[in-house]
Amino acid sequence: MTQTRQLFGTDGIRGVAGEFPLTRDNVYWIGRALGHDLVRAKVKPRVVIGQDTRVSSCWIADRFLQGLASVGVDTRSAGVITTPGVAFLARTQGFDAGVVISASHNPWTDNGIKIFSGDGYKLPDAHELAIEKEIFALLQGDEAPAPDSDTNVASVPGDEELRRAYVRWLADGASSDLTRLRVAVDCANGAAAAEAPALFAALKIHTTFLHSAPDGQNINENCGALHPEVVARFVADEANRGRFDLGITFDGDADRALFCDANGRVVNGDGVLLLAARDMQSRGALANGTVVATTMSNMGLELALKRSGIRMLRANVGDKYVLEEMQRVGATLGGEQSGHILFRDGDATTGDGLLTALRVMEVMIRTGDARTVKPLAELVSDLKVFPQTIRNVRVRVRTPFREIPAVQAAIAAAEGELDGIGRVVVRYSGTEALARVMIEAESKEQMDRLAEGIVGAIRTELGV
Repeated sequence: MTQTRQLFGTDGIRGVAGEFPLTRDNVYWIGRALGHDLVRAKVKPRVVIGQDTRVSSCWIADRFLQGLASVGVDTRSAGVITTPGVAFLARTQGFDAGVVISASHNPWTDNGIKIFSGDGYKLPDAHELAIEKEIFALLQGDEAPAPDSDTNVASVPGDEELRRAYVRWLADGASSDLTRLRVAVDCANGAAAAEAPALFAALKIHTTFLHSAPDGQNINENCGALHPEVVARFVADEANRGRFDLGITFDGDADRALFCDANGRVVNGDGVLLLAARDMQSRGALANGTVVATTMSNMGLELALKRSGIRMLRANVGDKYVLEEMQRVGATLGGEQSGHILFRDGDATTGDGLLTALRVMEVMIRTGDARTVKPLAELVSDLKVFPQTIRNVRVRVRTPFREIPAVQAAIAAAEGELDGIGRVVVRYSGTEALARVMIEAESKEQMDRLAEGIVGAIRTELGV
């Protein structure tokens, strides 16, 4: 029987900074547990750490580094850098692991710890479970107390050359001249604010940046990939009409990106998968004619891909699970509706918002003519989206839905009514105490009614 992880979710350890499991002492022991795991395999392992712009990221990085150093791990800090930037450094700079201090799209009061292996991949669930057992053993053991938290290991500004190496890799990988593009970029007051300006300047893209002045508490606040309508409104604003070819918006750690076209219409990860799949297929880079999406991707994407002779498979939500399925079937493209896109025709090992932005812009250039770029709207014009809603319900506990008759009955009733013309996906968030209810149907009325039935059952049985 598979054991359930208590600390690690779908994207590392996450919680409110300063509360369990992210207290100052616990962060030290988490770092020490990872250190124990690493020194069992190598006498003097090396770890690179990076962080987003939350006010708590500094002390969490400091404490984690103390834990690593306590067992003889050699550490280097890249300071503020995107999550995929750390994955890149781990696999190219001879590190045995990479650690990111970030809670991605969560509010500034939250934070988290993500771990990459030396090859740049997120750890498998089984490995995370082994480290988790080590953490609990240390917390409950007889070791000396954690050292005082005012003994800091510098984590900011970090090694600037590490960050420059990541930006150079992205810029060098651009296969088209992007200088004709005019772009509005929302950095979410997060990690992208540290690298996006340098990258876009290196490629001489005409760029206006929004929300690129982090203050420790404004990350994701009414901006970024959680609010793609913000950059969309900016691009569509009468004063800006015609100024931009597209808008781009990142989340707090920039491992995902969403877009809007020149008219301010939002294009999510499904749209990106469609245009990228067709482009890669035309260049012979779409291995096995297959794209891996998730259970949350719209049926409209599946149908549009099918019309182009492309097969779509579905994985569980979480880019690590998309990657696992991609590796299983040998696919070179996969991703999530939320904007995590994985390009395996190159060297990337995880979702990368900056890389995704470059790929979208390259497609617009490649499919245009000598004088104009192909409008983003045209590239996704035949993506006919089924009405879809995602409802979140805060829950007390994550009891399996199959064990709650009322919830099971509501799900079965919705599935029976849809009868294959639509979808029902009910799952727990991997990072928050939320149940997520997704309904796709032919009409908005039916979609809303079925969603409300399931949401009501969950709220009655499990709601806070």
